[in-house]
Amino acid sequence: MQTQVNGITIAYNDHGVGLPIVFLHAFPLNRSMWAQQEAALSSQFRVITIDLRGHGESDAPLWRYTLEQSADDVCALLDRLAIQQAIFTGLSMGGYILFAFYRKYAARVKGLILADTKAQADTVEGKDGRFQMAQTAYKKGPSAIADLMIPKLLSSQSIKTRPDLVQRVRAMIESNQISEIAGDLMAMAERPDSVPLLSQITCPTQIIVGELDQATPPSDAKLMADHIPNAHLAIIPSAAHLANLEQPEAFNDIVVTFAQELNMPTD
Repeated sequence: MQTQVNGITIAYNDHGVGLPIVFLHAFPLNRSMWAQQEAALSSQFRVITIDLRGHGESDAPLWRYTLEQSADDVCALLDRLAIQQAIFTGLSMGGYILFAFYRKYAARVKGLILADTKAQADTVEGKDGRFQMAQTAYKKGPSAIADLMIPKLLSSQSIKTRPDLVQRVRAMIESNQISEIAGDLMAMAERPDSVPLLSQITCPTQIIVGELDQATPPSDAKLMADHIPNAHLAIIPSAAHLANLEQPEAFNDIVVTFAQELNMPTD
């Protein structure tokens, strides 16, 4: 499905009924990374997966990208869908966008699932790495970005033994336009430090991380769990950065348990 928000076309899926769960994908992927979550959860919940600005079937305008802009896009889409409140799941860049979303629209958040992400801003070295990656995208195209990103996204075991998964991730990355890749990298490099925000998060929060995640390791997840009041932390064995793709059943079980608890009658 597609709709117009904030002057661009945004593509999304909307399956199931009940408590809404909104999924925000990682860089540089698209909403199809959530296919296994959509299939497993839409029998119990209303599952919304979104191609963020610049990704998948959404428009990829040429110019400035910010995480706040993506948060505004998500909010505008929820308005279109008449969803006042939802559980939000964000993985990696999707988690960064959720911090921006929570700053502006906390009342819309019934619960947060922060997966394989971190609250800290980029270091100087991190910002430089994003700049260099943007130059690579400009000079060599999305396939070169796939070569750089796949070892950061998947465990070495998956890369060796699951060619179908590797190809699925590669296809998502190679479908991106250079305007989006460069725009996202700029947006992530410029994001603020969200550590001071953590203690202000008052909604139920579940943190998920793959035990083999090197991009945002378990230490980053523990930092969030330590600072967000009453947050729960789950570490998924044999998963790296894309925990939902490498270990979908374990990931889904955590999401379902969290959502079912929030869906319980309060009286």
